[in-house]
Amino acid sequence: MFDGFNYTVRGESHIASGKVCQDWSDFQSYENYAVAVVADGHGSKKHFRSDVGSKLAVKVTLKTINNFYHNANEFEKSFVKNPKSVITKIQKYIISYWNKEVSWYHRSNPVTDDEKKAFTEDELKAIRMESIYGTTLIAVVIGKDFSFGLQIGDGSLVVLTDDCETEMPIDGDENPANLTASMCNSNAISMFNLFYTFNKPIAMFVSTDGLYTSFGSTDDFLDYHTIIAGQLDNIRDFKEVVLRNLTKRTKYGTQDDISFSCVFDTELINENLPAIRNQIQINNRRAAMRKAEHAARIKKMKAKQAMLRQQPEDEPSQN
Repeated sequence: MFDGFNYTVRGESHIASGKVCQDWSDFQSYENYAVAVVADGHGSKKHFRSDVGSKLAVKVTLKTINNFYHNANEFEKSFVKNPKSVITKIQKYIISYWNKEVSWYHRSNPVTDDEKKAFTEDELKAIRMESIYGTTLIAVVIGKDFSFGLQIGDGSLVVLTDDCETEMPIDGDENPANLTASMCNSNAISMFNLFYTFNKPIAMFVSTDGLYTSFGSTDDFLDYHTIIAGQLDNIRDFKEVVLRNLTKRTKYGTQDDISFSCVFDTELINENLPAIRNQIQINNRRAAMRKAEHAARIKKMKAKQAMLRQQPEDEPSQN
């Protein structure tokens, strides 16, 4: 059995400026698979409807995955035979559906006079219609025999493996264009990154970049996911705690919108709960060591700087 959750919180800076939340997230769980999706609409001037773009990206991703699973046996056979080909096909459908949805929305909702005020006539004409709705996208699918993920643009995908370690199987640096990769790009299909596994992950997480940037290091970010996993046995009670934590993170950290979504295998969570909680303790000790090492480096650096300040300056040369 699979389950999951999703949260999207409006960034503190967006609240202060009156800007809408440009993130969106969702998840769906079924008997033989579950899907988690997040999208982060671009914040720059020309992407002035990116909040709509992110919602449509999440919507069409769920639709696409569900369509592929409509004939589950055939889909699973095809995936096992050639996973990269199947995932690439899914990506193409997502891009195609998203462009159709954006086009339909734009025809039904022409640019308003208020939206036009930010541009000259020539500036507005120069913007591709799709760019108005530009957004990133990350999705994961956890299944009985395989799991996979796909990503375009920034954000993070984290897997809790069967040994209770967390890892990010998609490296943000894999795609040199990742900082600008977007659903709205004409060559978007070439900008996707993907991963798949035939092992059984315990849980899979996706989040927009507002979450990652609220942490001081990648290690701390990964440890956070292990802590979350340690509470998934009682997901109904901890939901409000996570929501409050995300709200706090945007308020005192990144100040950006944050979306966080997860899918997990309930049986594996229950079976591995003691090991997950043991891993949390190991991570805590590692974090304490990192903190102590960092403090020691700072102390050493300050001592060196103080020593340099105490050294007499060179005597001026005599002519």
